[in-house]
Amino acid sequence: MFGYVRPSDRRLSEQEREAFRAAYCGLCHALGKRYGLAGRMILNYDLTFLAMVLSDGAGRTECRRCAIHPVKGCPCAGGDPALDTAADMSVILTYWQLRDGVADHGFWGGLKYRVASALLGRAYRKARQALPWFDRDARQQLDELSALERESCPTLDEPADAFARLLALAAGEIAEEKRRRVTEQLLYHLGRWIYLTDAADDLRSDMKTGSYNPLALRFAPEDGRLRPADRQALAQTMDGSVQAMAAAFELLPESVYTPVLRATVYEGLYAVGAAVLNGTFRKRQRRKDIGKADTDYA
Repeated sequence: MFGYVRPSDRRLSEQEREAFRAAYCGLCHALGKRYGLAGRMILNYDLTFLAMVLSDGAGRTECRRCAIHPVKGCPCAGGDPALDTAADMSVILTYWQLRDGVADHGFWGGLKYRVASALLGRAYRKARQALPWFDRDARQQLDELSALERESCPTLDEPADAFARLLALAAGEIAEEKRRRVTEQLLYHLGRWIYLTDAADDLRSDMKTGSYNPLALRFAPEDGRLRPADRQALAQTMDGSVQAMAAAFELLPESVYTPVLRATVYEGLYAVGAAVLNGTFRKRQRRKDIGKADTDYA
């Protein structure tokens, strides 16, 4: 995934920050237990958000040690089936994202994607056995998205919709119908927001390499940047997706992660979107800084 979906730190109490750190570390441990080091390497904010959305708050928080925290340990969520499901889905989504990178670049440009997908291959095959329906449907959605990209689709809505429907598939393991349908809507609009945010973040590099980017076809960028009016139009579209997410979020049952999800939906996404559009977003972040103020872009 991409690493854009993060809460605003200033909306969280220390207890809520600990819940976020516990979810992040809990997903890391689930990935490591099920898929080894290759699984741990794909951990990011977006996948942690997915785990929290899928969770009904089951399990417990305990202190665990790892390579990053070998002595003191850190709060870690465990015993939650949603973490295992999110780990399986994370591997499948990441693997096909990497394979898409192979297809979208030439031999040398696609080499890093080819190597990364090969390293993740064994984990992917195991995840595919755990969730065959998700792998099948995810591939179908990515094939649809790839076809639109090959055709140089000039609209924003069609490729964003294809990616949004891909992310909405992750609600499929939720048994209760009402919660599943609400979660589908939340993840759909999140997927649409992620696609547009990533397109804005990659616009300059995509224009240099000639890679497909719907923003380059929809607008008229200058030196790899959108003009102010176009940037404002895109911001309104992105904010509309967040507002639709918020409407779905309000229908979800409460859990220990509700404050963290709220801090993401109502402030974190707006702040990250603004940072991407104004060119100040920092995608990489050290794991030890999870939950600290430098995740806040407002």
